Amino acid sequence: MPNSTSSESHSRDLVDVVLIGGGIMSATLGTFLSQLEPDWKIELFERLDSVAQESSNGWNNAGTGHSALAEMNYTPEKSNGEIDITKAIRIDEQFQLSRQFWAYLVRSGLISEPSSFINSVPHVSFVWGEKNVEFLRKRYEALIQSPLFEAMEYSEDHDTIKNWIPLVMQGRDPSQPVAATRMALGTDVNFGALTRQMVQLLLQHENFKLSVGYEVCELNRVEQGWEVTVAERNNKQNRRTVYAKHVFIGAGGASLKLLQKSGIPQARQYGGFPVGGQFLVTENPELVSQHQAKVYGKAAVGAPPMSVPHLDTRVIDGKQLLLFGPFASFSSKFLKSGSLWDLFGSLNLSNLRPMVQVGLHNFDLVKYLIGQLCQSSDARYQALQEFFPQAKEDDWKLWQAGQRVQIIKKEPGKSGELRFGTELICDEQGSLSALLGASPGASTSAAIMLQLLERCFADEFSSERWQKQIKTMIPSYGVSLNNNAQLNEHELQLTGQILQLTHQFDGKEIQNAIKTWQEIVQMADSLSLEEHS
Repeated sequence: MPNSTSSESHSRDLVDVVLIGGGIMSATLGTFLSQLEPDWKIELFERLDSVAQESSNGWNNAGTGHSALAEMNYTPEKSNGEIDITKAIRIDEQFQLSRQFWAYLVRSGLISEPSSFINSVPHVSFVWGEKNVEFLRKRYEALIQSPLFEAMEYSEDHDTIKNWIPLVMQGRDPSQPVAATRMALGTDVNFGALTRQMVQLLLQHENFKLSVGYEVCELNRVEQGWEVTVAERNNKQNRRTVYAKHVFIGAGGASLKLLQKSGIPQARQYGGFPVGGQFLVTENPELVSQHQAKVYGKAAVGAPPMSVPHLDTRVIDGKQLLLFGPFASFSSKFLKSGSLWDLFGSLNLSNLRPMVQVGLHNFDLVKYLIGQLCQSSDARYQALQEFFPQAKEDDWKLWQAGQRVQIIKKEPGKSGELRFGTELICDEQGSLSALLGASPGASTSAAIMLQLLERCFADEFSSERWQKQIKTMIPSYGVSLNNNAQLNEHELQLTGQILQLTHQFDGKEIQNAIKTWQEIVQMADSLSLEEHS
């Protein structure tokens, strides 16, 4: 073990779990563990001065609340012309797990004022042109076969669509073929606000400690877990050493470099390429009041999923505004507040070749990124006007969003492969885990952290005590909502009431909804037993 210098702190603490990165993933995992094992010691390290300042921050995302209700990239068209809805079903079910978890926190009095982080905003898919209209029609016909999407509305009528999304239809050529689907039960989620509330909840536990302004310098495996050495960001000589039975790396774009520091064999499979984002934003109350939806279009050829264009109603820190984007940008930083050396520092002999292979095999993506980098201000507003024909440049300003690191993975015997979505990496002992990737990310945070608990805390996870508590927090866990329409309907209604979502809330007292929570748990338990038998 490295010796501390004379100017270092000699504090050496033993904890059960170290969380690296103060975003939605660490906050979710910490909250789960605090409910499952209140006596465990947990410490969270965040390099900035407060939590939720990078990817989880509302201003660093061009759209949140991904639940596959409108994102067309989750429903690809197969070579035979059929629409594959497998991914959409999986993501929507995962989002419902998050929604149930948040409802549990609210109904238990652990988090107050759900409108501070979640609000009802319909999700709309919108296309123009005959080929795209045909695709959306087929997508709609495929999705409504699932109980998860049976409430979806579809129209090719200009007046109907104008009623749904007025700004998008104002000034549009009445002869242009258009189509839209609408899901009224969509939501907008401010993950920054949610993260801060969960961390405040954790701070009420005497066994939880938050250390801000600290960066992880070293990760060394020891007999009982990991030796984690951290340094004060503004005073590198001030160091601490913490011994942890388990380490979770949930540091957004910085997770790759920290995973590499751990030295676990799995880290050698991964490389990463940073993709920044920009979006146009308006706070003009006249425009904001006319648009109450998240409107998703189709991605450009070669564009990564995180670049699907959309015009979104957002509620950030109590203020409603409109965002359009994202537009890709490039920086070699892995975090918005990172270093220009991040990309180069992540390159090594195991991932350099796969990254070159990905560049050679994904020419459409390279072409798209180059085109985005060369995009002028006029081109960005032309893209906005495809969604909002009467948009005026003076109403909008350009905002630099956060950084995402696109995963590049090298499987044995294969060339490098570009991976979209999120990927959970665990060592063989289950003592270290890390999360890489981007969208849908935060929206499926509960599902991802449940996977982590199952893989890294297998004995505890399979215990009757943990299983009972998990079902109390997330009643439908382990049951397919897609295969159980009644449970899905009851769960949506109940969580809608508790979270005070306007599309669900029917004026009943919240206390009445709380009384039915146990009924949902019992229904899900019964279905789970039937499925396993």
